[in-house]
Amino acid sequence: MKHKIPIPDNPDSVVSQMENFIKIVELLRQDCPWDHEQSHKSLSHLLIEEAYEAVDAINKGDMNELAKELGDILLHIVMHSIIASETNEFSFIDVIKSISNKMIYRHPHVFEIDGNDTGSEINTSEQVLDNWEKRKMKEGRTSVLEGVPADLPSLLRAERIQEKAARVGFDWINKQDVWAKVHEELGELKEEIDSNNQNKKEAEFGDVFFALVNAARFEKIVPEHALQLTNLKFTKRFQYIEKRAKELNLNLSDMSLEEMDRFWNEAKQLEKEDNK
Repeated sequence: MKHKIPIPDNPDSVVSQMENFIKIVELLRQDCPWDHEQSHKSLSHLLIEEAYEAVDAINKGDMNELAKELGDILLHIVMHSIIASETNEFSFIDVIKSISNKMIYRHPHVFEIDGNDTGSEINTSEQVLDNWEKRKMKEGRTSVLEGVPADLPSLLRAERIQEKAARVGFDWINKQDVWAKVHEELGELKEEIDSNNQNKKEAEFGDVFFALVNAARFEKIVPEHALQLTNLKFTKRFQYIEKRAKELNLNLSDMSLEEMDRFWNEAKQLEKEDNK
């Protein structure tokens, strides 16, 4: 049996819209074969995918698309909450209560907690982040690195590890030393490449990446974003080669490297003209 389409009591009310959306997802979970079969595990990779699609919309500056992608993320939050409520593990209300309490507790410079004024000395973003990490440790964590998810992309995880270690003073004093470390790691990588030791080459390559992430942090560059920009740039230029080859009725596999390089340089030149 099909259901009537749920309609919020007050379309302009956040509460009413949220209650209506939860009802929609509950009906999907109840009567849609695909939704009914899902579990936390089966949905986990899709949640990551939706988060990346939201980031992609941000990078493109597409706010209409961002609104849609944030809705997809909200769908996952509600769906996970409903799945958990079916076995009395937690509910959507528990999710809201948990994040609300966390935000209040970790912002003593914004909220009056237990009538004290412990956050009055926090005036800068740096102090906010330092206090954030201190309060995390008070919540029962045994390591400052405990909250860095193992499944984060490697560049982002390296950055988070370094940031958290830096919060407790384990950091370089100046960026000249950081860049010296990059060159040192490059030298060690070259030695292992010359000796053709595959395992050590891989380890040293990782050390180079880690050192470069440190350097990026000191230069106020987000390495994950920087590499993504390069990926996008490469994709755009390569697709230009494909476009030009198609216009000339050429197959890429039949073209020489010199011919492809010529189109690549054309793409670079067009980019310079567009950026003038």
